[in-house]
Amino acid sequence: MTALEPTELLAHLHRESTRFREVLATTPAVARVPGCPDWSAADLLWHLTEVQRFWAEVVRTRPAAPAEDAPAPVRPAAYDDLLALFDQHSAALLEQLRDADPAEPAWTWSSEQTVGFTYRRQALEALVHRVDAEQAAGVVTPIDPALAADGVLEALDVMYGGTPPWGRFAGGGEHVRVDCTDTGDRVWVELGRFTGTDPRTGTSYDEPDIGVGADPGRAPDAVVSGPARLEILAGSG
Repeated sequence: MTALEPTELLAHLHRESTRFREVLATTPAVARVPGCPDWSAADLLWHLTEVQRFWAEVVRTRPAAPAEDAPAPVRPAAYDDLLALFDQHSAALLEQLRDADPAEPAWTWSSEQTVGFTYRRQALEALVHRVDAEQAAGVVTPIDPALAADGVLEALDVMYGGTPPWGRFAGGGEHVRVDCTDTGDRVWVELGRFTGTDPRTGTSYDEPDIGVGADPGRAPDAVVSGPARLEILAGSG
């Protein structure tokens, strides 16, 4: 499968952020978030506000990394003020992304150092927390299958897979095919090992890992199948 186009991701980011805000505007601030039991609705709102503020700043100051000594934002005490602050930072993130070329270099925590990483990561971040907001409100609406499938690909290729420049992934020749039954997408994953030493911390790694790749041209050793949207629901919070 291939990742969604940046224009599609930007549209998803806008829709998911809008729905997130819409739901929380009529949800009591003290309502609990089932996917994150320690959070209230106000905590969830503050979290996505902080996240979208941070990535708007990352894109604005690209390609420099975020300043480590930047002052921490202050959380408003009133729920209405939290909603207003979310509106401000969510609009800023959308504006920064619309004005940027996805191929431009920009800092990220991933090996992919482009603005396009933020397009994708923030569309999926907003989706997961929209689900959290709806679960807190007790009313869950459908998840776009194509966006959910892109989230499955990101989880396998970036969150669980992905190799930093100082490390090495060595495939072991065993392949698992992950089938998204609601979209028809397939992701091939090879089992292997990751080795390397992080130059920042001096920590050395030699551990099992996975790598996403092309169809190896033979039957998979195992198949995992299910609707992509259920993977997103399982990962909410």
